[in-house]
Amino acid sequence: MTQLPASDLDHILEHTREHWEQMRGEQLFLTGGTGFFGCWLLESFLCANEKLKLGARATVLTRYPQAFIVKAPHLAQAESVTLLEGDVRSFTFPAGTFSHVIHAATEASAQLNNENPLLMLDTVVHGTQHALEFASQCGAKKFLLTSSGAIYGKQPSEMTRIPEDYLGAPDPLDPKSAYGQGKRMAEHLCSLYAQQTSMESKIARCFAFVGPYLPLDRHFAIGNFIRDAMSGGPIIIKGDGTPQRSYLYAADLAIWLWTILFEGKALRPYNVGSDQSLSIAEVAHCVADQIHEKIIIEISKTANINRTVERYIPDTSRAQMELNLETHIALPTSIMNTMKWADQYKP
Repeated sequence: MTQLPASDLDHILEHTREHWEQMRGEQLFLTGGTGFFGCWLLESFLCANEKLKLGARATVLTRYPQAFIVKAPHLAQAESVTLLEGDVRSFTFPAGTFSHVIHAATEASAQLNNENPLLMLDTVVHGTQHALEFASQCGAKKFLLTSSGAIYGKQPSEMTRIPEDYLGAPDPLDPKSAYGQGKRMAEHLCSLYAQQTSMESKIARCFAFVGPYLPLDRHFAIGNFIRDAMSGGPIIIKGDGTPQRSYLYAADLAIWLWTILFEGKALRPYNVGSDQSLSIAEVAHCVADQIHEKIIIEISKTANINRTVERYIPDTSRAQMELNLETHIALPTSIMNTMKWADQYKP
């Protein structure tokens, strides 16, 4: 797997440089370090560590170390990285003091959520508790939970952007709500551990993203559109194309996550994502526009004009006002960057 573009890593460092002094000579522990979020966090950590001469180290939890070495040897075999084999629910605590812990394990797998919701719930809840227990025992000063916008449940149709103080929730009787319910419990666990430790727990409620390392063969609509376009089309929209979504580029995502870890307020959740709302059909057209030849877009279902619009759009004003975070990279550039990277990496 190819490295991230130097321009993306420089962009992340430019907007986080002032925060990295906290990591000088310290150790970072990262769960989920081999996934989409984790690879961006690990690669940007290595960039800052080298360029700022921090002398920091990262330990990355992974179930399959050899697979990660094959997938991303430039990360897995970096001098300042140690791979720890284990399951997030039961890994053996490594020795030593870790100043910062990032819990980014448990990807938003629609397939797992639909086929084995009990396993999804168990992994999210017990994985978070195990990570928090480790963080409390290793002397961590700061803990970051990558939570999800799924904790809000279905966004009301009249609400154009969903704020952090919205108290909605997923349907507890719907088996498909296992992921969202698990993330709600994960946040609650952060509050419980805060009562018995001095560790600062930070919460990032993540929405939708695009960029290198995003799987193009999963349930992520924009990833599927990019795959279809790069194959010459057609781009297939499985629904009616009307749901509203927004996408933040992964380099901006990394900036937001590092800033929340280093400077966010404890137990004050921050929505993470773009607040630029587009319909799924508009996203497909944006992807098609990045290809020189004309790409056909096929919409599988006819829109019902009497049906309310489905939305999944964050209100990010809290992160903007309190942490000076913003969207730097526009969606067309984000899509083009993802295509260029995917074209280099062809497994």
